[in-house]
Amino acid sequence: MPAVGSFGNGKIHTRRKYHSRFVSKAGQCNIHFTNMDEKSQRYISDIFTTCVDIRWRYMFLLFSLVFVVSWLMFGLGFWVIGLLHGDMDHPRGDDSFVPCVMQVNTFVAAFLFSIETQTTIGYGARCVTEECPAAVFMVVFQSIMGCIIDAFMIGAIMAKMARPKKRAETLLFSHNAVIAMRDGKLCFMFRVANLRKSHIVEAHVRAQLVKPRYTEEGEYIPLDQIDMNVGYDNGTDRLFLVAPLTVIHEIDEESPLFGISKQDLETSDFEIVIILEGLVEATAMTTQARSSYLPSEILWGHRFEPLIFEEKSQYRIDYAYFHKTFEVPSTPRCSAKDMEERKFPTSGANSFCYENELAFISRDEDEEGDVEKEEDKKSSSQVSSRRESEI
Repeated sequence: MPAVGSFGNGKIHTRRKYHSRFVSKAGQCNIHFTNMDEKSQRYISDIFTTCVDIRWRYMFLLFSLVFVVSWLMFGLGFWVIGLLHGDMDHPRGDDSFVPCVMQVNTFVAAFLFSIETQTTIGYGARCVTEECPAAVFMVVFQSIMGCIIDAFMIGAIMAKMARPKKRAETLLFSHNAVIAMRDGKLCFMFRVANLRKSHIVEAHVRAQLVKPRYTEEGEYIPLDQIDMNVGYDNGTDRLFLVAPLTVIHEIDEESPLFGISKQDLETSDFEIVIILEGLVEATAMTTQARSSYLPSEILWGHRFEPLIFEEKSQYRIDYAYFHKTFEVPSTPRCSAKDMEERKFPTSGANSFCYENELAFISRDEDEEGDVEKEEDKKSSSQVSSRRESEI
């Protein structure tokens, strides 16, 4: 187990684990349904959603079974009609007898005719005659059912392919959250990022603290959910997610973290669930990405490493620093409640400027590189001019 001070390598740090995780880091909810009454009937009643939610292997199996079963059922119907009409008792060369379906004297031939009818292949050898109205009705009915089956199955496959669920794979959350001072306030912070250049329209983020608790009447609530304000009042929960952003929750009197100090955090039993929602720009469908942080994954007295650096004509984002943090020794170890009661002095703007130092270093390196390039160009031009004069 890593020591408390061994941070900054971008890995998930854990200390102790108490209750089972409600939401995994990948966004999967750790729940299992049992003793559901009429589960199969309820799922079948919403068959379209069931087809969209099932795995692809089962979807392809269902797709194949639906068509094969429909071909077999209508093929059986054509075979029964021909059997009752006496088509099976007359050879194919008997010109005096008019069958219900031409060239259908066996079940295999009826099955092939069913496939040709539903798929509109029409090889030309088999066709329905006017002798049997039942056979004509079967052709019409199969054509209608074939269109319905095609529409349903193609619609389910397209809906499954266009689901925005996979878009959440390119929405990134930092492995760890941090608690540090921001503008004189103790804040809970985490990072989010969009790995694609296509935007998430109307992106907004929510945070909830989940923990077990007992009510005043003694009722036990295993998953009590408490909202955490991440900027709903002033609109900062609406994100323009073109570059990685740090989402901030100010730990004030309304925050569930108001009375938690660094020592309390190490022994606390809760989970902070993060939900990021927005519209996929390509499909205009809503996508949702989820993650969570246990107390062992919240680093007290740390900040995130800078990862956005300004260059000459653009901004460079280095994702190698996305998960990395550094320690801020001046962060108070007491809770925000104690800070407010004791009027704990906060550090000034110039007490710790690590982020500014990195930004200036990156800018100086870029300027030095530009100067070196200009000097190389000047030296090369001087050498070429000398050669030309010598010639």
